[in-house]
Amino acid sequence: MKKLIFSICSLLLFGTGLFGQTRPREAGVPFGILSPGNLNAITDVPGVKVGHFTKIEGSNIRTGVTAILPHGGNIFQQKVPGAVYVGNGFGKLAGTTQVMELGSIETPIILTNTLSVAAGIEGAVKYSLSLPGNETIHSVNAVVGETNDAYLNDIRGMHISAEEVMETIKSAKSGPVEEGNVGAGTGTICFGWKGGIGTSSRKLPESLGGYTVGVLVQTNFGGNLQIGGVPVGEKLGIYPFKDALEKSDGSCMIVIATDAPVLDRNLERMAKRAMMGLAKTGGIASNGSGDYVIAFSTAENLRIPYVKPNLELEKAEFLQNDDMTSLFLAVIEATEEAIINSLFAAETMEGKEGRIVEKLPTEKVLEWIKNKN
Repeated sequence: MKKLIFSICSLLLFGTGLFGQTRPREAGVPFGILSPGNLNAITDVPGVKVGHFTKIEGSNIRTGVTAILPHGGNIFQQKVPGAVYVGNGFGKLAGTTQVMELGSIETPIILTNTLSVAAGIEGAVKYSLSLPGNETIHSVNAVVGETNDAYLNDIRGMHISAEEVMETIKSAKSGPVEEGNVGAGTGTICFGWKGGIGTSSRKLPESLGGYTVGVLVQTNFGGNLQIGGVPVGEKLGIYPFKDALEKSDGSCMIVIATDAPVLDRNLERMAKRAMMGLAKTGGIASNGSGDYVIAFSTAENLRIPYVKPNLELEKAEFLQNDDMTSLFLAVIEATEEAIINSLFAAETMEGKEGRIVEKLPTEKVLEWIKNKN
């Protein structure tokens, strides 16, 4: 029987997870010095919305879509400053060149599986064209990223449709964000264990501007897993050149949101720091890994209108270089925690051809961390 599940942000309290599962921070895993936002999620950045579409069908389909909206309005008409950084380019990130050229993002950001990028583009474009005010638009730059979920999912079947992408965008909500085997993370694998969607945030103190940085990840990569200073990968005997799944190849999509008034050049500098957060978890950005970071600012004074008078000079206010360091730290910490959150939230999954990927043995990991500390 066909099973389609739309997983949208819940209104449940989030401190112990959407389904009663304790997140690693609440279980005592250390994650730096900055404080998280109220939800410890990318949606702590005001205006940001997230939608998940989880597609589980029969024994072979284990995939989905995740949509991240910078704000709830018409993103094409009110674009946001954006940037892309490529940690390792073995992947397919649609829309990259225009973001790098113009420094703006004009559609929801779509994450899905590798062979469904085309459906992601079509869905994001159709959604944008359908919005009031966009009736005369003839060009849309959809931003669509991916990871390869072929170990658990019948990826060649290309089971994601443009209509499902559109519905995912429309389902996006503020509030708590479901993690683990949901959306674009349904069939992913991380460090040889079940990966998925993870999210985290950091709230800077008022003395540093009081800005919020949020991160959402789609984890599907390998390396030598480290959590809280414990060499988990080595202790569990799953690490590169030790028969880890995918031989450490894979991908990680990282999306950064902030309400800090930061233009594209410094957003790219923030995006570069996300790779430091990935490295703290033991990720190695292997030859076959597509590690991409997309960053944007929701600051309303930096919105880029589609239509504006010719030769009108910009008067926007934005942060200077010297004020970026605390935001860099926020990105590093939130990226690390989002990746570990994805592992803790994921559950064991059986998929294509009866293959099984186990969940991370979190109780054992927590005991090691407790003993270390």
